[in-house]
Amino acid sequence: MSRPARALPRQLPAAAAARALRRAARFVRRALPLCRAHTVEFFTRGLWERLVVPPPHTVLEALRAAGPLARPLAGASDSAAAPCDDDMFSSAFCENSEKLIDVHLFALAAKYYSLSNLGVCTPLEDVLEALKGNSQGATGIKADEFMNNKKSHEVQVMSELVDNIVNYCGIKQVIDIGSGKGYLSSFLSMQYNLKVYGIDSSNSNTDGARERNRKLKKHWRAYQSRGRANLKPQSLEKTNDRPVESKMKSKTINEELLNNAKSLQSRDQVIMQDLVPSCGFTEMGTFETRTETEADLMPQTKSHEDKLSEEVLAILNVLPADAVEVFSSSHRNWGELCEEEKVQRKKTSPKTKATKSSESNLYLPLTSCITAETELSDIVTDLEDCVMVGLHTCGDLAANTLRIFAAKPEVKAVCSVGCCYHLLSEQFENQEECCDKVWGFPMCQYLKDKGWCCGRNARMSACLALERVAVGQMLPTESLFYRAVLQVIIEEMYGVTKSDRHVGKTFSKSSSFIDYVRRSLKKLELDDSKLPDSCIMDYYEKYKHRMNELEAFNMLKVVLAPCIEVLILLDRLCYLKEQENIAWSGLVKLFDPVKSPRCYAVIALKEE
Repeated sequence: MSRPARALPRQLPAAAAARALRRAARFVRRALPLCRAHTVEFFTRGLWERLVVPPPHTVLEALRAAGPLARPLAGASDSAAAPCDDDMFSSAFCENSEKLIDVHLFALAAKYYSLSNLGVCTPLEDVLEALKGNSQGATGIKADEFMNNKKSHEVQVMSELVDNIVNYCGIKQVIDIGSGKGYLSSFLSMQYNLKVYGIDSSNSNTDGARERNRKLKKHWRAYQSRGRANLKPQSLEKTNDRPVESKMKSKTINEELLNNAKSLQSRDQVIMQDLVPSCGFTEMGTFETRTETEADLMPQTKSHEDKLSEEVLAILNVLPADAVEVFSSSHRNWGELCEEEKVQRKKTSPKTKATKSSESNLYLPLTSCITAETELSDIVTDLEDCVMVGLHTCGDLAANTLRIFAAKPEVKAVCSVGCCYHLLSEQFENQEECCDKVWGFPMCQYLKDKGWCCGRNARMSACLALERVAVGQMLPTESLFYRAVLQVIIEEMYGVTKSDRHVGKTFSKSSSFIDYVRRSLKKLELDDSKLPDSCIMDYYEKYKHRMNELEAFNMLKVVLAPCIEVLILLDRLCYLKEQENIAWSGLVKLFDPVKSPRCYAVIALKEE
C-alpha cells in the first residue's frame, strides 16, 4: 500500500542537529565535574569546596531568579531570554580549577541548552496533522478506565501517534519493545484494531500479562453468558434496525466493562521505587503483584447484571475472548535457541497461530531479550512490514531499538521514548572492556570521534525531573543528608569506602537519624554495637548546619539534568540522520513533563 501524497512536517536538517549537539556538548563538558559528583560522597569528598565558589544561599537565589527554576518549563520556549554566546557561557566555570564561579551565567546557560530552547524539536501537533490528513481519530475506550493517571496520559498520547504512523505507512503490525505489563500494546490492539507483538525480557511480566488476561476473559465470558441467556428476539431485531444507537450503547458498555476491570489492573500495577540516592525521579522499579480469588471478581460483574441485556455481545468487539495469547521462550532468551529449534518454531508457529493471526486486533506478549543483533523474524514468526515502538525503554534498549529500525527493512517506522539513562552502557567509560561490543552511548559519529563519555553519575543526574522541582515538588534533601552523613560514619568508623550492598529505602522506614544509621549498618552487614547513640548524634550535629550546601548542590544537578538529556537524545537523532534510508526523523515532546518526566520521543520513518 502506497503512502498518501501529503508531505511530512518540516524536519530539522542534519547539519542543524549536529550543530546543536556540538554546542550542548561544549557546555556539558565544562559542567561534567558537577554532573559526575555523587551526593553520597558530598561530605567525604568535600564536594562543595572542590566544585563551587559562591555560598549556598547565592546559588539557590540565582537558580530561582534566572535559571530553569524561575518558572515551569512545560510551556516555555524562551530563546530570546538568554544570550547566544557559547564562549560567554563557558566562563561560568573557572578555566583552571573547573569550579563554578558565576551561578547567574550558569543558570542562563542551563536554560539555553535545554531541548525546549534549542529549537530542535518538532511540535506533536504538526506531526499528527501531517500524518492524519483528513482522517478522524478513533473514539471509544478511555485509558484512564484501567490505568493510573500517569500511565493513562502516556498511553493515550503515544497510541494516537502510533495509530497515525501505521495508517500513514499503510500497515497494521506493531512491535512493542520492552512492553512490560502490556499497557500500550493492549490499548493499541483494543482501541485501534492493530496486530501488536509485545516483547519483554522478563518472564514475570509475560506471566503477569497471561494472568490478567485469564481474569479478564472470565469477565467477558460472564457478561457474554448472561447476555445470551437474557437476550430476546425482539431486542435483536431492535438492535439490527438501529445500528447507530447500538454502536453508541456498545461504547457505553465497553467503558463500563473496562471500569470494572480497573480493580484488576490497579491491584497489579507496577510499584515505582527510587533505586539510587541522587536520582529521585528515576523510573526504575520493582514489581509487586497481588492475587485475586474468583470471589473477589464476581460481585463486580453481578452489580451490573440488570443493566446489560441485548448489548452485551458488543463487548466482544472490544477484545475477543481469545485475542490475547502469551508465548514464552520457556525461561530462555530466543537468542539462546539452537538453529534447529528456530527452524522448527518457524514451521510450527504459523500453523498454531493461524487462526489468531487472522484477527486484526491481536495482542501477543512474547518473552525475549532484545539486542542490536536481534533477528525479529526469530521472535515474530509472521513478521511483516511494521512499526517499532517503545514506551520508556530502559537503558540500551532504546538505542538498540533505533539500530534495529535502521537495519531491518521490514521496520518502516519507529517511535521510541527512552528512560533510565543511568543504565546505558558507554563505549568510553571503561576502556579495558571489549571493543567489539555495541554500546548504548554514543551512537552518532561526532561523539564517537570525540571519545565522549558522560559517566554513570552524570547519566543518573539526567534522570532527575526539573519540571517537577520547578512546580514545587522538592528534592528529598533530608534523606540525601542522612545518606551523606552515614557515608562519613562508614568510612571513619569502619574504614569502608566501597560496598556491593545498598542502603535502599531505609529512610522511609526510620523514626530518627539514630534509627536510620542502625538500620543501614545492618543492611551493610556492619556491626552497629560498637557505635553508641551519642557518637551517632555527634556526627549529625557536626554536619546539620551544612544541609543547605547539600540542598544547593543537588539543585545545581537538577538544573543540569535537561542538558545531559539533550546530549543523549541529540546523539540518537544525529545517528538516525546519518542513515541513508530515512525519509523523516525528529524529536517530539509527547507528554506533560510534570506527569511524565521522560517525555521526548525519537521518531523516524523510512523512505517508501
